[in-house]
Amino acid sequence: MQDEKEFIQELLNPKTQNAAFQKLLLNYQRPLYSHIRNIVLNHDDADDVLQNTFIKVFQYLKDFKGESKLFSWMYRIATNEAITFINQKAKKNGTTSEALQTKLVDNLKADVYFDGSEIQIKLQKAIASLPQKQQLVFKMKYYEEIKYEHMSEILGTSVGALKASYHHAVKKIEEFVKGN
Repeated sequence: MQDEKEFIQELLNPKTQNAAFQKLLLNYQRPLYSHIRNIVLNHDDADDVLQNTFIKVFQYLKDFKGESKLFSWMYRIATNEAITFINQKAKKNGTTSEALQTKLVDNLKADVYFDGSEIQIKLQKAIASLPQKQQLVFKMKYYEEIKYEHMSEILGTSVGALKASYHHAVKKIEEFVKGN
């Protein structure tokens, strides 16, 4: 991809904006969808959150200061949108985000977009039992293979704290799987 500063200028310029935004969608839609889907679990919800993410990216691009990579900035927006979505959905249903995640995992078996096995369902249940921050760190590391340094940029958390969260998450998941 071309120089990022140049690309951002194309996104901000009304003359080149449409073509540049199409390029942005083409390059980032799939990885952002996967990341969001890992958090919200449901395909339709992931599509809604992805759409909201791109609306926010478009809306706030003029405020992007280039202190991180564009993709990291977009990832942070996607992460925040997905977490906000889960928390609002839980609140609307009068439950906690962890309880909602467990319910969503139970619904995965009927989801035509999920082709996982029983073992993957059990893993998802174990992940759903974790606190939200540990869920996020585990999913980003385990499923998306994001390096701690990049994760630190996205989540605004130190590498050491992220490693600790991942370690605790793995221990809890092992205990959950052994216990069930």
